[in-house]
Amino acid sequence: MNVRFIEGAPKDRFEISSVSDCLNGPLTVSINLDGSAGGLIFDTTSKGAGVEVFQPFELTTGTVLVDQAPTVMDGDTALSLRLSALPKGQVVAFTLDVDDTGSAREITVSGAEIAGARVKVDSAEGSRSAVFDATAQARVEASSCDV
Repeated sequence: MNVRFIEGAPKDRFEISSVSDCLNGPLTVSINLDGSAGGLIFDTTSKGAGVEVFQPFELTTGTVLVDQAPTVMDGDTALSLRLSALPKGQVVAFTLDVDDTGSAREITVSGAEIAGARVKVDSAEGSRSAVFDATAQARVEASSCDV
């Protein structure tokens, strides 16, 4: 599974895609910004911890695959999506605003600022996780059914 963070204005985007025949579900995909280089948070309201622009969570692609979308509160650092499955080649994507909490406090988040954040996948095959790299991507290794 690949998870990609795409900086955008006014909405940032996360894309979750499958490169495996094994993600038949159900499965839970969790994104945790704790440990990110920029001290990232989700900025979902105008009165919260974020900077200037804010955007609530919105599913944009693959909604039929999502059994349960998260409720993301302003200032949260983690979210989880419950998926019925994620067939190979399919994408689940969502938008919201991500801000840093570092000294610069800018509304633009670079790929390097998300480095260190984690993605975890829980399924019947067990749990697997990966860390976002400086290119704003995390690749969760395939389960044993791909071997």
